[in-house]
Amino acid sequence: MIAVDTSSWIAYFSGQKGSDVEAVELALAHKQAVLPPVVLAELLSDSKLSKEIVSLFKSIPLLELHDDYWIRVGTLRAQLMGKGLKARLADTLVAQSCLDHKVLLITRDGDFRHFQKCVGLQLL
Repeated sequence: MIAVDTSSWIAYFSGQKGSDVEAVELALAHKQAVLPPVVLAELLSDSKLSKEIVSLFKSIPLLELHDDYWIRVGTLRAQLMGKGLKARLADTLVAQSCLDHKVLLITRDGDFRHFQKCVGLQLL
């Protein structure tokens, strides 16, 4: 399983180039792509998405939320913010989902580097 962040989905569907876009293509081809729930919500918030893209997103498995997920999210965010690091709520939700499932995150959003440095989130 490989989680894909909103930033990489946007790059993928807009035809941008990059290692993250190539990784999205491979994850889809090998049916390894998964979505943190907040990423699905972010993606479906775009009212201009085609029915085909909406259907694709709905067909990709979601990472389930484990018990005490929300407590771990709050604790993780407090840990990073306590060190003076940027920890947006949506990013923290994504990071915690990936940490709970021990999955790599495909992203081009540099803000996730704080989670990588502080708690070992695996990034591509």
